[in-house]
Amino acid sequence: MWAEHSVFYQIYPLGMCGAPHENRAADDEAGLKEEESNHRILKVIDFIPHLTKLGIDAVYFSPVFQSDCHGYDTRDYRKIDSRLGTNDDFKKVVSELHANGIKVIIDGVFNHVGRGFFGFLDVLKNREGSQYKDWFNINFGGNDGYNDGLWYEGWEGCYDLVKLNLRNPAVADYLIESVRGWVNEFDIDGLRLDVAYMVDRDFLKRLRWETSQMKDEFFLLGEILGGDYRTIMNNEMCHSATNYECFKGIWSAINSDNLFEIMHSIKRQFGPEEWTLYKGMHPVSFVDNHDVSRIASTLKDEKLIPAAYALAFGMPGIPMVYYGSEWGIKGDKKDGDWGLRPAVDAPEWNYITDAVAGLCKAVHENSALSYGGIDVPILQNKQTVFERNDGQNRVIVAINIDDNDFRANFDARAGRGFDYISGEYKDFGGGLLIPPKTAFVLGKLD
Repeated sequence: MWAEHSVFYQIYPLGMCGAPHENRAADDEAGLKEEESNHRILKVIDFIPHLTKLGIDAVYFSPVFQSDCHGYDTRDYRKIDSRLGTNDDFKKVVSELHANGIKVIIDGVFNHVGRGFFGFLDVLKNREGSQYKDWFNINFGGNDGYNDGLWYEGWEGCYDLVKLNLRNPAVADYLIESVRGWVNEFDIDGLRLDVAYMVDRDFLKRLRWETSQMKDEFFLLGEILGGDYRTIMNNEMCHSATNYECFKGIWSAINSDNLFEIMHSIKRQFGPEEWTLYKGMHPVSFVDNHDVSRIASTLKDEKLIPAAYALAFGMPGIPMVYYGSEWGIKGDKKDGDWGLRPAVDAPEWNYITDAVAGLCKAVHENSALSYGGIDVPILQNKQTVFERNDGQNRVIVAINIDDNDFRANFDARAGRGFDYISGEYKDFGGGLLIPPKTAFVLGKLD
């Protein structure tokens, strides 16, 4: 599948495009016309040269549909959020990305909706007489945090997010037909499924089959925070899952001078042993996203950001870059979600971006990074060297997070390789000298 050898780029459009945090247009006809005239989503087109220079293969758009506030509180699954523009605007964005060889996946938020969703509004108005009362999990004898005179199940107790009853065929049909509309109207190539770990498994199975009929190699990525990713990443449900274990392991290992932490996770997930969890699978690897602190705010030493990306790109899986982090945008979770999703006027380029671009090139030129197994000849607290090998080519990843040089002596079966981060050839026939706070990703070995 195309996604297995791709590099993804995540855009949170309501943030990146500078949309208001509250959706006035959802309640006000005048506001609707005013917001739609801004066409904010078209800003993405201006980013396409940056994406192609980086070497991005696919864009993942966080929520784009009409919502109450942050996008995950959907009001209308069939209308682009008026703070971003119109359906025609988004169709143009996808078309331009496709014209530049970039595929598109969007958020599928199917576990819950916002309080402004049409079906829930009808329930609040008509109560037991609503035709949508069975679309949700409701107790008309209770009460909720909004004092509506009824109780309903919210996502993890949050009454802003009304949980859908996916066991109701009418709900499942509505969502499937919405996805069919997205494929027909926008020509999307896949979905990232919000809180997929909570989504009804029968619905996931139906979604996998239905979307496979809508478009060849339609890709499903499921969000899962912990546990065994195979509960949703399998041949019946999602093709891939978010690798939160290794996300945490990357920054934690670097900050604590303990590379054993991340390499333990990588070997547990992808090592050669029979009990390895995800051998041959392709979860998504990342150093940050819209829900967690930015890598530039998480690492104690910003000079080690390229090393963090080298781990994310070098380990098995599908690497994903969050907009702006490739040039070092900061954002701390403790300051609120919108601080993680800032407006960006134009892309920037620096040493971090150089490293990410080199790593994208490494993925494109070395199938071992997409399909190879993993061997770890050197692992110390502050240094590691591991090899990816798919039988066709080999890649060596070398990390030194120490303040001193490190000479790595290992059986490399070659004497020279091209380092995609520095853009230079490195000799390692007599041992590989790794300078302080440096990462190498070596391919084209000879």
